Amino acid sequence: MSIQCPTPNHEDEVVLLGHGAGGRLTAELLDQLVLPAVGGGTGPLEDAALLPGHPGLVMSTDSFVVSPLSFPGGDIGSLAVHGTVNDLAMRGAWPLALSVSLIVEEGLPLAELRSVMASLGKAAQDVGVPVITGDTKVVGRGAADRLFINTTGVGQRHELLCPSAALARPGDVVLLSGPVGMHGTTVLSTREGLGFESDIASDTRPLHRLVRALAPLGRAVHVLRDPTRGGLAASLNEIARDSSVAVEIEESAVPVPQAVASACDLLGLDPLVVANEGCLVAFVEAGAAERALAALRSLPEGAQAVRIGEVLEGPRGRVTLRTLVGARRIVDMPLGEQLPRIC
Repeated sequence: MSIQCPTPNHEDEVVLLGHGAGGRLTAELLDQLVLPAVGGGTGPLEDAALLPGHPGLVMSTDSFVVSPLSFPGGDIGSLAVHGTVNDLAMRGAWPLALSVSLIVEEGLPLAELRSVMASLGKAAQDVGVPVITGDTKVVGRGAADRLFINTTGVGQRHELLCPSAALARPGDVVLLSGPVGMHGTTVLSTREGLGFESDIASDTRPLHRLVRALAPLGRAVHVLRDPTRGGLAASLNEIARDSSVAVEIEESAVPVPQAVASACDLLGLDPLVVANEGCLVAFVEAGAAERALAALRSLPEGAQAVRIGEVLEGPRGRVTLRTLVGARRIVDMPLGEQLPRIC
């Protein structure tokens, strides 16, 4: 008599919070369900895409479901603008226009909606990008959590820049424009009342000016990525995978604010997997690294830019961290959602 394992019933599977976390579960959902349905899946999944037939134009879309709606350093309105502008910037593009769509739960105070929209409008004005179209839907109580925002952006790529997650090369230097972990820990602390929000604030801000500062380096800038969902760990793993290289970073070089480190120690989190909304990671040719650092540091949003690592031949797809004591540990792609509803 033979015993056989039952065949999994895929009809019983359900969507988990982790499917939206930007880690391995998200990749599985995209590869197995979303991309096959729309005929996609060729090449790396970038923060924004080149428009077919219009190679100078770049497009990105994003949805924001952060809870709470407001937090130290920002709110869902400014976050929506910054997130989409930054996704365009990571493909080397300057923002040209945005669309904004709202899904509002019945019962949301108009004063709160007015505050969010004022913040969104100010953020767009500060960037210098017009909101040219949009949509508003209201759903019944309980059908959404207060307010969700979707933004779509179109940008014009800098002629000298063509960064891609697939272009990292052995010998490249890995640069980081600022501290990590501030956004995710701020939102979580505010939501759960942990008290750390009195010491830190979200780093949400636009990064397109940093990218413009890097433009004179041209093709020496191989990869740009803003480490949002899944944090620095997810971004580095995606780049290592898509470029078929290894990445090694130095623990001592990664700037982690003390309040972020304390919050992560309390919650059992690795700062490398906590979301950011105001820093970028850049892979540049070694010979251009110092010029790139100088360019980043020339602007307030890049004043704390540092070199954190380098690209190696292999093992392909692997990210390692050289610890403070000189040992090495593997930095895995996050599996699922450790900090839900932070963007």
